Amino acid sequence: MIIGFKKNIAQWMVVYTRSNFERKVDKNLKEQGIISYCPLITSRNQWADRVKTIEKPFFSSYLFVKASPLEVNKVRYSSGVINLLSNDGKPVIITEDEIEQIRLITKNYADAEVVSLKSLKVGDKVKITDGLLLNQEGFVNKVMGTKVLMIIEQLDCAVVVKVKQLALNVAS
Repeated sequence: MIIGFKKNIAQWMVVYTRSNFERKVDKNLKEQGIISYCPLITSRNQWADRVKTIEKPFFSSYLFVKASPLEVNKVRYSSGVINLLSNDGKPVIITEDEIEQIRLITKNYADAEVVSLKSLKVGDKVKITDGLLLNQEGFVNKVMGTKVLMIIEQLDCAVVVKVKQLALNVAS
């Protein structure tokens, strides 16, 4: 993640939308000729009388646009957009690799979910959703910045996991 623009080059930015407007904003921006990406994930919802598979936005109230500095105002003032995610007044720029990583996760992991590092607490039961310890469950023992000390009882061990926001599922 980078802060600020390079000269008149279209770059990926994060758009903050009204609640449940991610797909509408995505469609609207595409109709205006702006490259937009709303990552979707498929989930199964169960009601008392049926089970239905639905697609829902992976990031609640966020989507990504690839826009030049000249297109930023067009994005900002589109219907349903609240603002661009920024740091010190400069748009947060997402790299092509980060966008590709999000595409791969949403394509390959149906049960993936976004977990904020701030929401992880000691004692939370988590499940690793990527890497060598795929599907191993454990308990958060300590949170140290972007690293989590996790106890995996099934393996009778403790591991320190460098956490990307998408690497763990909080188990219910």
